[in-house]
Amino acid sequence: MIRELKTLVAVAREGTFAAAASKIGLTQAAVSAQIARLEAELGLELFDRSGRSARLNATGYHTLQQAHELIRLYHNLGVPTPEAQVPQRVTMGAISSIQRMLLPSALATFHQQHPSFRTRVLPGLSMELLDQVDAGEIDMAVIIHPAFALQSDLRWVPLVREPYRLLAPRQSPDKDWRELLASQPFLRYDRASFGGRQVDRFLRKMHFTPREVSELDELQALVELVARGVGVALVPETFGHKRWPAGVRAHDLGEHTFYREIGLVHPSNRNANEPVMLLAELIEQIAVDMALGGQGA
Repeated sequence: MIRELKTLVAVAREGTFAAAASKIGLTQAAVSAQIARLEAELGLELFDRSGRSARLNATGYHTLQQAHELIRLYHNLGVPTPEAQVPQRVTMGAISSIQRMLLPSALATFHQQHPSFRTRVLPGLSMELLDQVDAGEIDMAVIIHPAFALQSDLRWVPLVREPYRLLAPRQSPDKDWRELLASQPFLRYDRASFGGRQVDRFLRKMHFTPREVSELDELQALVELVARGVGVALVPETFGHKRWPAGVRAHDLGEHTFYREIGLVHPSNRNANEPVMLLAELIEQIAVDMALGGQGA
């Protein structure tokens, strides 16, 4: 096939079968036979044969461009080139609050230090992301620590602990957090998430049965609903938090404060020189730096 493609290029360049034959050292009959064989193999007509000159038709012009590329690839077989190297990619999952606060700094530094690497960040709930890491579908994930022990072949790197607060509308009665939780409509952190399960365990431990009006996973939406006066909510004071919205008052739970632990999970058998480990170390270091800088909870 390569021989026939080279002949096609010669005919297109010289303009006639006879001129191409003279150029590449074949008889005109041999050139005609090669072009006929190429057309038969492709199932296409490449030339307009109405005149003496070898005029490519539209299909022929398209095939000629492909022939040039195939011939180039054929001559480069076995020759390593930088262009042939596939960029290494790290695929990670992350809960939404971490995507906003921690990952931009880590990813910016990672790509500045390793411009040839590629990254992909997938959103999701902690349970889903943990399953994907365990199944090898993603390289690592930043999630909430589950209430159960991780598999032995997974490594957990703690990053930050976020305290839970009771948020109430600014115009709500000035009462103790217990009274507000018992008397006001309750906005529940989704129980399908690890963080929502922590809230559920806390309520059961404290023997609270709040008057629930809505259940959702997005923390920003919960805070916004509190600010709009819909009800109260138990939410974590997220990493990098600066201030609550003007319409919200946060109540400290005192000695009953519980925490959401955020960490990085990845297979423990990774080679330390791989891009996965380089990014994991960066995320860990930036979390430490941000916490020491007074931005963490």
